[in-house]
Amino acid sequence: MASSVRFTVTPIKAEDLPDTSPDISSRSSARVRFGSRESMNRSEASGGATTSPERSHLEHACVNALMADPVCVNRVCRGDSGVKLSSVYINNSNGIDDDDFYDRNLALFEEEMDTRPKVSSLLSRLANYTNLTQGAKEHEEAESIGEKRKSSKSPQMGTFMGVYLPCLQNIFGVILFLRLTWVVGTAGVLQALCIVFICCCCTLLTAISMSAIATNGVVPAGGSYFMISRSLGPEFGGAVGSCFYLGTTFAGSMYILGAIEILLMYMAPGAAIFVSDSPDGEAAAMLNNMRVYGSIFLVLMSLLVFVGVKYVNKLASVFLACVIVSILSIYIGALVSAFSPPSFPVCMLGNRSLSQHELKDGHCAKTLPMLREPPLDAANGSESFNGTDAPPVTAAAALEKTTDLWRHFCNSSELSATCDEYFQHNNVTQIQGILGLASGVIAENLWSSYSAKGDVLERGEHHSSHRPAVSNHFPYVFADITSSFTLLIGIFFPSVTGIMAGSNRSGDLKDAQRSIPIGTILAILTTSLVYLSCVVLFGSCVEGVVLRDKFGDSVKGNLVVGTLSWPSPWVIVIGSFFSTCGAGLQSLTGAPRLLQAIAKDNIIPFLRVFGHGKANGEPTWALLLTAVLAELGILIASLDLVAPILSMFFLMCYLFVNLACALQTLLRTPNWRPRFSYYHWTLSFLGMTICLALMFISSWYYAIVAMVIAGMIYKYIEYHGAEKEWGDGIRGLSLSAARFALLRLEEGPPHTKNWRPQLLVLLKLDEDAHVKSPRLLTFASQLKAGKGLTIVGTVISGNFLQTYGEALAAEQTLRLLMEKERVKGFVQCIVAQKPREGISHMIQSSGLGGMRHNTVVMGWPHAWRQSEDPQSWKTFINTVRVTTTAHLALLVPKNIPLFPSNSEPCADGFIDVWWIVHDGGMLMLLPFLLRQHKVWRKCAMRIFTVAQMEDNSIQMKKDLATFLYHLRIEAAVEVVEMHNSDISAYTYERTLMMEQRCQMLRQMRLSKSDREKELVKDRNSMLRLTSIGSDEDEDTDGAGDRSAEHRRVHMTWTKDKTLQLRSNTHTHTASCCSTPEGFRDMLNIRPDHSNVRRMHTAVKLNEVIVNKSHDARLVLLNMPGPPKNPEGDENYMEFLEVLTEGLERVLLVRGGGSEVITIYS
Repeated sequence: MASSVRFTVTPIKAEDLPDTSPDISSRSSARVRFGSRESMNRSEASGGATTSPERSHLEHACVNALMADPVCVNRVCRGDSGVKLSSVYINNSNGIDDDDFYDRNLALFEEEMDTRPKVSSLLSRLANYTNLTQGAKEHEEAESIGEKRKSSKSPQMGTFMGVYLPCLQNIFGVILFLRLTWVVGTAGVLQALCIVFICCCCTLLTAISMSAIATNGVVPAGGSYFMISRSLGPEFGGAVGSCFYLGTTFAGSMYILGAIEILLMYMAPGAAIFVSDSPDGEAAAMLNNMRVYGSIFLVLMSLLVFVGVKYVNKLASVFLACVIVSILSIYIGALVSAFSPPSFPVCMLGNRSLSQHELKDGHCAKTLPMLREPPLDAANGSESFNGTDAPPVTAAAALEKTTDLWRHFCNSSELSATCDEYFQHNNVTQIQGILGLASGVIAENLWSSYSAKGDVLERGEHHSSHRPAVSNHFPYVFADITSSFTLLIGIFFPSVTGIMAGSNRSGDLKDAQRSIPIGTILAILTTSLVYLSCVVLFGSCVEGVVLRDKFGDSVKGNLVVGTLSWPSPWVIVIGSFFSTCGAGLQSLTGAPRLLQAIAKDNIIPFLRVFGHGKANGEPTWALLLTAVLAELGILIASLDLVAPILSMFFLMCYLFVNLACALQTLLRTPNWRPRFSYYHWTLSFLGMTICLALMFISSWYYAIVAMVIAGMIYKYIEYHGAEKEWGDGIRGLSLSAARFALLRLEEGPPHTKNWRPQLLVLLKLDEDAHVKSPRLLTFASQLKAGKGLTIVGTVISGNFLQTYGEALAAEQTLRLLMEKERVKGFVQCIVAQKPREGISHMIQSSGLGGMRHNTVVMGWPHAWRQSEDPQSWKTFINTVRVTTTAHLALLVPKNIPLFPSNSEPCADGFIDVWWIVHDGGMLMLLPFLLRQHKVWRKCAMRIFTVAQMEDNSIQMKKDLATFLYHLRIEAAVEVVEMHNSDISAYTYERTLMMEQRCQMLRQMRLSKSDREKELVKDRNSMLRLTSIGSDEDEDTDGAGDRSAEHRRVHMTWTKDKTLQLRSNTHTHTASCCSTPEGFRDMLNIRPDHSNVRRMHTAVKLNEVIVNKSHDARLVLLNMPGPPKNPEGDENYMEFLEVLTEGLERVLLVRGGGSEVITIYS
């Protein structure tokens, strides 16, 4: 076949062409200049009209040879070599060089440059795909109209400063300093390790899922809301985004309450406004103090955020330094305690701990010796009612005085007073609160010691739960709440949140797709290691009864974790105070921006007002609402009650992050190409399960409330959707679900991220109803991998009333083939009088509602040169035009029998993409989809693009690599430079041969019509027969029909008609030269100017493609559009043939005019 011949030519000069040479052309040295600005000579070569027998014989030989081997014909048929190659072209009458307007190397694509730009111009526009501002909807709108906003400042933040440290600051917080020691003492070291491990596993698995989503494109600010809404839709996104907003807002409340607790209990206890005289009112007084000071702090922090976020960002480094210094002081103090434990004595009555806050004199004893001082009167609190001559015991008693502790338990300072029974039977002792790392106290702290509200904290394994309730008037240390394993999980979980800090800053990162996974996971591993090590250190160094003392009453009101720090407890107190203030500021900064992102997306109408802000974009109204909601958390006034609330909201957010990643992985959407590859759907489901379990473990009623809130928001957003219709039985439910889904798909065009090729595969059946190219369906199955829509169609020629049975048989044949190839889809068979009309109808009408095809797959017309019937290639070109008009993508595999079957996987090799013009990104997406199938999985991807003289090839390569990086596509990149060069002799010869062959074939078909005219006398019968095999009857142009009819009916072959038709050759490029004179005129034709330029493009591109991709398993190539003038259809086929010569497997790709690939998540 001529289509598979590879042409090689020796370099020669055009003027010295030999008379006969079987080895024709080289695509190299011999060059021809054409189309200069000066007028060009139209003189014809001499000797063209020779009528010698040898020349006549040569002419007839050329007619036969042209059909078999069109390459060598031109030189053989022009053996006199009289025509100079520098002759003028017939379409260049104005003498203007078209190179001034179009790229000579891209002449095949010049008619569509307005809709399919050159790759170089596209890359120059896409080079600024970096910094993205707040809000997601604006980016999608800008993308849809092709606008790319340039960043005013190049992002420079790396992994450490941009992700790692912000995550550390957001994860480390108030719980570490205020509650972790209490968690360890109450749950024991083993259960505390279990709590920390479960919570850290939850956030680690969520971070893995988040990293996959965050690296699946550029994530603007909005963090989890943006990722979930773009992965699971606006309903889930709005519901979970609202939950995340509420969680962040209540986190601000929790941090403020933590700061107030540190201030009033450890830094300035005297600053309390409300003071209770009785122990019963102390808790209420403290709550009121928390409310007042919390409200003041909230107002001050809100004003600071309102004034400017830049001040918050400047203070962030200071707050982070406080956190790091505080944690380091804990580790140093633990190491120092192994050699010299700090002195923090704890007063014990029996095995019960005493609150040294209430011991005004500070003495941990029942009585104190008089130190030989003379007896004092009653004013000093001890009476000398025993004489000095009393027995030794009485004398000793006379030298003692009662302490403040005695007065608490005996309600009197007299030694003879009646005291509490437990006080009488147990001694007062003093133990060290910090025993040191080498003390072995961890053995006692391994096990849990849960207590009910009001229980006295006791040392060891003995509990007072079996005893009657102890009066809170005694100076014991009491449990303020009932503790349990589930409660501790809810309180501790906020200390592992904050993992979204990196994804929220993606616009400020130099390389977000690398920094977010590494920084976030390293931060989680670091904080997890710190938490786990702190659990062990606390259990190894601190006495258990001190660990269970939440507020440090037993160690003179010191912060428990501060007792372990070095060099002073004030390091922890001051550091934790500033770190909690900083975390509160960060929450009050982030929450309004999250609400603003939700409001700007306009998915919750009543939140629309919160999308507005100051002129610089600061969310003023959103900040006001955030402050109001945070005040609700402040009014709760208890850190232990607020923590489970925000745990619920964060857990729900993390649950849906894992769900989004799992669903995207299982659905295998084409846009799902995360650069972070260490994820799996099982990990996401495990993380989702842990989140759901933690929600109900920590607080089942809070979990239900959070889910109800999210469900209400979901239904509110969904309210405008289609109305549900329930049928009876599974069938009715399926029909209702299908109807609902189709109506939802009809609401608007699919987003670029959701685009996947929905195929309409056009198959041709032979006379026995067998598929001619079954491998076409094999290729479709490899491309789809069982996903999406596939419609397999064929056209049966004839009348529907008479061929209905054949249509059913054809459908059955196609279904059997689909089962064999394991293709899930639908069959459509259309009966039409003409195949091209049937194909057009099928392209227009296939599918239902939103489930319509967007890509047409059709085979290449084999042996189109050898066929006298032009119907096959004319149908092919007409289908190309129909798909272009319908804005559908088109895939044309060439040499389809050579494509691998599903049982022939490629062990290695390359899939080469030749990206010449940009028509929506199909060339990028198709290799990615093919590599999902086992046949192509091991093939590497290479992308080539063409640089012209004016292009900066180095910059093009850099921009293309950046573009592919943002697309998350792994491929080698190469830019091929194509310099403007003169037209080669081969190009000229090939163009001339193409036009001569076109004219010969037309005349042969015309002669056949004339012969049939002589045989058939009846006019109607004649018209019916002459239409068979002629291409004129297929023309849709009215003038063309009239001309064709005139030729079929009225023309008889005379000398006058020959001369007339010969004259038409110069004006319409249509020749009829069945006579020797006409044939000689055909040999003297000058090639069309535009055809030469297009042939030059095809030849040059084929040279570089074969040179670079001769060993590729598959070559994907932009398919040029058909000419606007139907007269050049046959030339178009020749151009495609030349473009793909010498390539084993080629996939011609033509986009549908819309973007099918995006960098966004």
